[in-house]
Amino acid sequence: MRIAVDVMGGDHGCETVIDGVKQALQANFGLTEVYLVGDRERIDAHLAQSRFHDKRLRTVHASEVLAMEDKPVEGLRRKKDCSVLRAVDLVKEGRAEALISPGNTGGLVAAATIRLRKLPGVDRVGIATVIPAQDNEFVLLDSGASVECRPMHLVHYAIMGSVYAREILGCKRPRVGILSNGTEDNKGNELTLEAFKLCKQIDLHFIGNVEGYDLFHNRVDVAVCDGFVGNIVLKTIESLAQGLVDWLKKELSKNPRRMLGALLAKNALRTIKRRMDPDAYGGAPLLGLNGNVMKAHGSSRDRAVMNAMRLSTQAVQNQINQIICQEIHRANDRLSAASNSPAAAATPA
Repeated sequence: MRIAVDVMGGDHGCETVIDGVKQALQANFGLTEVYLVGDRERIDAHLAQSRFHDKRLRTVHASEVLAMEDKPVEGLRRKKDCSVLRAVDLVKEGRAEALISPGNTGGLVAAATIRLRKLPGVDRVGIATVIPAQDNEFVLLDSGASVECRPMHLVHYAIMGSVYAREILGCKRPRVGILSNGTEDNKGNELTLEAFKLCKQIDLHFIGNVEGYDLFHNRVDVAVCDGFVGNIVLKTIESLAQGLVDWLKKELSKNPRRMLGALLAKNALRTIKRRMDPDAYGGAPLLGLNGNVMKAHGSSRDRAVMNAMRLSTQAVQNQINQIICQEIHRANDRLSAASNSPAAAATPA
C-alpha cells in the first residue's frame, strides 16, 4: 500500500502529522511506501530529531503551503508548488494509491477534482463524515464539498454513502435517508422532494426522509444532504459535543458530592469520551473521485493521522471506488430507462 501524506496543512505543524505517520508504519496496515509531502528541510529536521528512520519513507519537496485562509481555486493557481497539489499528483501519476491531507478543505476538493477527475457516471463528489451515536454510527454525506446540488447529486451521495457504510463500517444493509424538515413524504424543498422520488426508483435500502431528531436514535445509517446543510449539521454536532463535555466537567466539579459521583461514573464517562473521540475516525473520505482521498481534520493529532491512514488502506483494499462505479452505473441506467418509459412520457409535467 502506497500513501501520500500532505504534512503541511494541519494546525499543529508537520511534526504532528509525521508522528502520526510513524504510528501507522509501526502498526503496519500493509504499508509499503509513504510519501511525506512538504518542506523537505522541516521534514528531515523532525525525522532526525525524533530518530525516526524507516526504509518505506519517501520525501517529496513542496516549497509552498495552501493556508486555511487561502481561497481554494485562487490559491491553487497562485501556489503551484503547494504540498496538496504535489500530493494529488502522486496519486494521479500512480505513485500513490491514496492521499491524506489535514489542510484547506476547499483546496483539497478543488485540487483532487481537477487533477484526478470524477469516477465515471458520478456527477458530484462529496465528503462522507462518520458520526458516532449511542448505538450505531452514521454517515453524513455531503458534509461540505458542494454547497449547491441538484437532485441527481443527492442520489449519487445516497449510493456512495451506502457503499461506504457497508464496505468500511460493516453495516450489512445500510438505511439511507434524505435529511429534511420532517419525515413525511411531502416535506422538504424542491431539491429533496425530487431526490426522494429518484431514490425510490433505485436498488437502495431507502427509508425516505429523516430529520435531525433521527440522527442519534439509530434510525438511519446514511444521512444525505447538500454540502451547505451538511457542513452546518457537522459543525453544530462538533460544537454541541465539546460544549456538553465542558459543561459536564464544570458541573461535576462544583462540590465534593458531585465529584464523588463523577468518580463512581468514571468508566461510563470514559466510554462516552472514547466513542465521541474524532481522532478514532481519522478523517472523512472524499467519495466520487478517480482516486482515494481522505480529508483529515485541520486540528488532527498524530493518532488521527494514523487512523486516517488505516481507513485509507481499507478503502483501497475493499475496492471502494470500483464498487461505487458499478452501483452508480446500475442506478443511472435504471433511472434513464424509467425516464424514457412510455409511462413516464405519458405523465403530464
